[in-house]
Amino acid sequence: MNKPVLECTGIAAGYVKGLNILNGVDLVLNSGEIVSIIGPNGAGKSTLLKAIVGIIKINAGRFYLNGSDKTNTPTYKIIHEGLGYVPQVNNVFPSLSLQENLEMGNRKKMNKKNFDDVYELFPILKERNNEKAGNLSGGQRQMLALGRALISKPEILLLDEPSAGLSPSAVDEVFESIEEINTSGVSILIVEQNARRSLEISNRGYVLDQGRNAYSGLGKELLNDEKVIELYLGKM
Repeated sequence: MNKPVLECTGIAAGYVKGLNILNGVDLVLNSGEIVSIIGPNGAGKSTLLKAIVGIIKINAGRFYLNGSDKTNTPTYKIIHEGLGYVPQVNNVFPSLSLQENLEMGNRKKMNKKNFDDVYELFPILKERNNEKAGNLSGGQRQMLALGRALISKPEILLLDEPSAGLSPSAVDEVFESIEEINTSGVSILIVEQNARRSLEISNRGYVLDQGRNAYSGLGKELLNDEKVIELYLGKM
């Protein structure tokens, strides 16, 4: 786990010209890792993922994928580079069937084995593949969103608040799935408000505050850091 597959250096980005939300963020995701990004609301966590995948423009700094500069690469191209992205909201097409949702993945790499691998990870997607995605529970929708991101066999997976709005049991299922995906060889960068749970499964973590790096370290170290607990995790 010492080869950087994704690296951000000095990233500045925002939604309005001349007004950055991110102000010089540095981050490294090594091969095989799970890395969490935590911090208060408005810290720029989701903005960083959107900058990486080309949804918003990087105004300063550089983004590297497997050592190659991919700063401001269009989203469709960055996905073809082996990067999967699951946004927090609107991450499934409710009027389409589960099968059709999966087919909305990278069609150029589509084959039966890709589907079989996703069905092995999420059996319910095969059991209900002809149903409309709108009939799924929150946890099941998240599994479908994960499955669609995985159908093209990405090397890196970016997850934006995968546990948002889910029941406790669904949260358990989603985090178990994330660990299983990582075990299969996918490096994962995860933005999560459920900071404790996310850090528990992470090799390392970054704390963002006001668009800047506030703390970083091993997942277990951040879980037990008194300043991080006081400011971002809260007392148990």
